[in-house]
Amino acid sequence: MQLDLLSRELVLFAAVGFVAQLIDGAAGMAYGVSATTVLLSLGVEPATASAAVHAAEVFTTGASGLSHLWVGNVRGSLVLRLAIPGMVGGAAGAVVLSSIPAETIRPWVSLYLCLMGGLILWKAWRPSRPTVDNPRFLPALGLIGGFLDAAGGGGWGPIVASTLIGGGTVPRYAIGSVNLAEFFVTSVVTATFFVSIGLELWPVIVGLIIGGVTAAPVAAIVAKRLPSQPLMVIVGTLVIVLSLKSILVGRL
Repeated sequence: MQLDLLSRELVLFAAVGFVAQLIDGAAGMAYGVSATTVLLSLGVEPATASAAVHAAEVFTTGASGLSHLWVGNVRGSLVLRLAIPGMVGGAAGAVVLSSIPAETIRPWVSLYLCLMGGLILWKAWRPSRPTVDNPRFLPALGLIGGFLDAAGGGGWGPIVASTLIGGGTVPRYAIGSVNLAEFFVTSVVTATFFVSIGLELWPVIVGLIIGGVTAAPVAAIVAKRLPSQPLMVIVGTLVIVLSLKSILVGRL
C-alpha cells in the first residue's frame, strides 16, 4: 500500500515537473513558481516546498542549460556575467531570508515584474533591432536576480529573462543563457537550504527531477524554433499574469 502511494506521488510530481520545465525551458521562467504553487496547495510548508523545488532545480536547470547549449541557444558571455554575481546574490539572499519576511519583498518584485511584462509586450509589437549582450547592467542584474530568487522564494527566470528580453536581447539567447546560469545559482541556494533546514520530501524531489529532465530537451527545441515575436508575447503575458496573481493573493 505504501509502495503504491509512493508510485502515485512519483508519477504526479513527474507530471508537474514535466509541465513546469516545459514552460520554464521554452519561456525562460516559471518552473519554481509552478512547482511551488502545487506543493503549497497540497499543504506543504513554504520553506520545505522551496527547499524541495530548489533541490530538484539543480538537476532540471542543469539538463535545461545543457539542452539549450546543444541546440545553440546559449551565449557564454551572458552566462558568465549572470552566473557569478547571481551566485553571490543567491547566497546573500538565503542568509537574509532568515531575518526578513519574504512577504516584505514579494509585492515590490511583483510590481517590477508586471512593468517588465508590459515592456516585453510593447517590444513584441514594436520590435527594435535585437542584441546579444548588454555588458552595462548584466552583473547587477545577476546579483539582484540571485538575491531575490533566494530571499523572495523564486524569481530568477522572471526577473533576469524578462529584463534581458525587455532590453533587446534575442529571446532564445536570453532564455537559454539564463537557464544555464540558473544551474549555478540554484546550486548555491540549495546548498544553503541543506545547511540551514535540511532537505525533505524526497519522493517529490525525485518526481520533479524525472519530469523536468525529460522535458528539458523538448523545451529547448521549442525555444529555438518559435519565432521571437510570439515567444515575447508568451513571456510578457506569463510575467503579467503571475505578477498580478502574486499581488492579489498577497492582499487577501
